[in-house]
Amino acid sequence: MYASRVRASLRGWGGVGAMAVLCALALAFVLLLPCTQAPEPQGGVGGQRVAGGTQVRAGNCVDSEAQKQTLSPSGADGPTIDAIKARTGARRKLIVGVDQNSYHWGYRNPNTEGAELEGFDIDLVHRIAQDILGDPDAVQFKAIPTSQRISAIQDGRVDMVVRTMTITCDRLSQVAFSAPYFKTGQQVLAPKSSPVTGYNGTLAHKKVCTAAGSTAYTKLDADKKAGTLPASTDISTTVPNQLDCLVRLQLGEVDAVVTDGALAASQAAQDPTVELKGEAFTTEYYGVAMKKDATDLVRRVNRILVGYRSDGWQASYDTWLSATLGKDSSASKPPAPQYLRTS
Repeated sequence: MYASRVRASLRGWGGVGAMAVLCALALAFVLLLPCTQAPEPQGGVGGQRVAGGTQVRAGNCVDSEAQKQTLSPSGADGPTIDAIKARTGARRKLIVGVDQNSYHWGYRNPNTEGAELEGFDIDLVHRIAQDILGDPDAVQFKAIPTSQRISAIQDGRVDMVVRTMTITCDRLSQVAFSAPYFKTGQQVLAPKSSPVTGYNGTLAHKKVCTAAGSTAYTKLDADKKAGTLPASTDISTTVPNQLDCLVRLQLGEVDAVVTDGALAASQAAQDPTVELKGEAFTTEYYGVAMKKDATDLVRRVNRILVGYRSDGWQASYDTWLSATLGKDSSASKPPAPQYLRTS
């Protein structure tokens, strides 16, 4: 079973080198492994609040509130799930957009046969596949760059994206999200010898790398325009995937990286010469992203998450993230969702 596979770790520069090679193949290599809505129930689940309205409200959406709001859970099938289940033969799989070079989130472990995809996000995908198709390995993984997560959903290339994707108002206008499954925040990653101390004035005259289409770049761009980030900070370096920023940092092409603290901690674990600088300066929540009209799939995933939070989430955290984020997972646990009624 997938839950009992041997988990081999990548450490230090050797792991980084292997990961960088894999990153170069990311967009060309797709792994195939042997994963959908319903009438909305009345009231909440597990004591959660139920509010009226839709997941995003044009004109008055606030990230901090929208990140917690989603459709109420349901185990019933609907048109999206029916279409997934109607796939026949080898095609009867859940098609999921993931990362394949984010250490301990979604990455190809070169120490396993076939460079198996592993990580916290991958565990969640297997759980969703088990519930919908009765087989945790009934998944077709597709490597999706950060900047293509939304278009991959809208174009129908994937059924969902499970790829450290932060819920925001802007994204909610384009795709639908599940309830949050992880809490994090933006942080600065820089060499231990760097004079940079965090997200502050020490970034003046420094070159900062972010992933294209990431909330990190959006934050830096907004703060620079608002004058809260030094005007001399160079934020022009953007890359398709987060690992590319770490490589740029190692090559001396940039002075710092800004990314989710959860990802930054994993990158620091790969390279002992870098470290997190300062505290997280935002609060963000990861969600599973799906098509706007896939309400049955959203509700199904939300029902899966209800059970996963109580049985599965902590075990996955202990396996993949405790070494880098600490044994106490309380700071990373998602908030209680606010379920919405659409009637």
